[in-house]
Amino acid sequence: MASQPIVRDESIEIELLEATGRGDRASFRQLYERYAGVLFSTAYQVLTDPAEAEDVLQDVFVQIWDKAKLYDRSRGKPLTWALTLTRNKSIDRLRSARRRHRLKDEVEKETAVNEQRGAGAVHNDNDSVERVCAREKSTIIRNAVLQLSNEQRQAIEMAFFGGLTQNEIAQELDEPLGTVKARIRRGMIRLKDLIEPRL
Repeated sequence: MASQPIVRDESIEIELLEATGRGDRASFRQLYERYAGVLFSTAYQVLTDPAEAEDVLQDVFVQIWDKAKLYDRSRGKPLTWALTLTRNKSIDRLRSARRRHRLKDEVEKETAVNEQRGAGAVHNDNDSVERVCAREKSTIIRNAVLQLSNEQRQAIEMAFFGGLTQNEIAQELDEPLGTVKARIRRGMIRLKDLIEPRL
């Protein structure tokens, strides 16, 4: 049996969102039924990958559940608010994927160049030693970055590979600036502790 089309009623949606903010799970379920389709479509338009769009949809509804109590009806419609959350999450995910691909490509290029140099004609001993040292340093740093927490690694990648300022990172992640600064600082201290003894 086909489900009935949902009639869009802003006042009902405001009540549902405010009730969700008070922890009402039934209202949250109704919001999900009303918004899931349009939010999934929005995420899919940005990501063009159904699995990625599903992940974003899940993240957005977790965020709606957590932040519904902060919703202020004077600042816009509930659907507009939910669409903004979805677009921001989708763009964050897209940028994060691009940064990962760029980092992976850079590592692969560096490895290929090093292998070509190693397979080429005989170089003088100093060049060979420098090349081996550079390759070892690169491996040590790469392994150290992988040992950071996901939050620390993401913030550091956004700062050093994405070229974003700490303010921009805070906006992208929807986190307080102090949290982002602390995350980067702790990540850099951790990297130093991991790298220094091996260099």
